[in-house]
Amino acid sequence: MSASQSLKKAAKASNTHTLLGEDGNDPNHHEPDELDSSPRENIFLFWPNIIGYCRIVLAIASLYYMPIHPRTCSVLYSVSCLLDAFDGFAARAFEQSTRFGAVLDMVTDRCSTSCLLVFLALAFPRWAVVFQGLIALDFSSHYIHMYATLVVGGVESSHKNIDKSQSWLLNLYYTNKVVLFIVCFLNELFFIALYLLSFSSSPISSELLKDVGVTGGETVQPDAINISLLRQLFLDPYSATALEIARANKIDSFWPEIFVWVSFPVMAIKQILNVVQLCKASRWLADVDIKARKEKGLPRKSKAKTP
Repeated sequence: MSASQSLKKAAKASNTHTLLGEDGNDPNHHEPDELDSSPRENIFLFWPNIIGYCRIVLAIASLYYMPIHPRTCSVLYSVSCLLDAFDGFAARAFEQSTRFGAVLDMVTDRCSTSCLLVFLALAFPRWAVVFQGLIALDFSSHYIHMYATLVVGGVESSHKNIDKSQSWLLNLYYTNKVVLFIVCFLNELFFIALYLLSFSSSPISSELLKDVGVTGGETVQPDAINISLLRQLFLDPYSATALEIARANKIDSFWPEIFVWVSFPVMAIKQILNVVQLCKASRWLADVDIKARKEKGLPRKSKAKTP
């Protein structure tokens, strides 16, 4: 055996000894008991996620009261939206930021806003196509943005981590908490104010303009409603009593109109942000596709035809 071969063999034995340790065992090897010694955390019971569940309950309750009790619905819906700001504080305070919580938060926002827009489409049928377009834009922009973030940045990335070089507008929106809160708050305020307007100037439905008949062709009078407290809380939204209550709950249009005009510019900015988000995310996905196709040798160059 040559000297060089002897040195290589000795070095290899030394490296093996170092990797395995003095006792011949791998020091990086852990027994299963060591890995499983810590208790398994229940992500679903983290405080931010519990706040998220409360938001869902409040949103569902607001949908129930939406056709008949504008004040009750507005309060429940508004509290559900405001809690969106507290789950982030809870996540940072308790160190409980999770991907499940981020998805739960986004899905709750999208679904609750969409449900309100569906009601507005029914309340203002002339503008139904606009509300339908807003629902489609909201869902598509956020879905493509989150998907593009995962594809470009990997599973560890967040949809809020937008660099200024990618989009200064989205960077300002997602990284500045004050801007994010004001835009989201005034955007929701606009739709809530529109909802209240549907109870102020005129009834929500043409059915409310008609006398609601009961058996024998009689007409229900507002002062003739005499039902138990339980039935008042759990009314059929399309019953004769509920329609009369909706008519009795009409509110003054002054403040809803003020809120509509004050919040309209910010609502428009929010829709512009959705369009920018949709276009940027689509561009990022297209760039990933171009890179992947180049790695696969696509498009294949056609062979020159010999004469």
